[in-house]
Amino acid sequence: MDKIKLSKEQKIKLLKTVRATIEQKLFGSPKTEFPDLSGDIFSRNFGLFVTLTTNGHLRGCIGYVEGIKPIREAVKDMAIQAAFHDPRFYPLKEDEYTELEIEISILYPLEKIKDINQIEVGRDGLVMERGFHKGLLLPQVATEHNWDRERFLNETCRKAGLESFAWENGAIIYKFEAEVFNEKEPGIS
Repeated sequence: MDKIKLSKEQKIKLLKTVRATIEQKLFGSPKTEFPDLSGDIFSRNFGLFVTLTTNGHLRGCIGYVEGIKPIREAVKDMAIQAAFHDPRFYPLKEDEYTELEIEISILYPLEKIKDINQIEVGRDGLVMERGFHKGLLLPQVATEHNWDRERFLNETCRKAGLESFAWENGAIIYKFEAEVFNEKEPGIS
């Protein structure tokens, strides 16, 4: 399985890139300074999600499930999408910016599973798919809500627009691991 290990400095650069990207679009600041994302690690293609919260509440979360772009491009794309184009929320407003908290999840390749006992809550994220329905929940979601494996599976079904227990009725289950980090992590802010 293809994985990477980001240093604290690399994580900080990615988080600052998300903030700078949002700031530039929100305030129209052409002089916004962006961190240098040159280097081999940022040129690798991985799935990537940007999650935004304000005052502990979800404010936007959008990403690429698979690595279709280099990390340096995906992080900027998903910053804009999460802040301004998540259909569940209105576009971010200037007065929300100071309360904004950023989290990034770098997704490792999907693995199709046949036995739900292969899923480890807290380590694995899930993708549920049946027909044209597809939904994803990041690994941290189950932990944040104290879900057990069955509840995590059912909630992923719901996210896909499927009935609960669709995972027992023909839905395809994928799991994935992710490197998740945020601005509140010790040594990051």
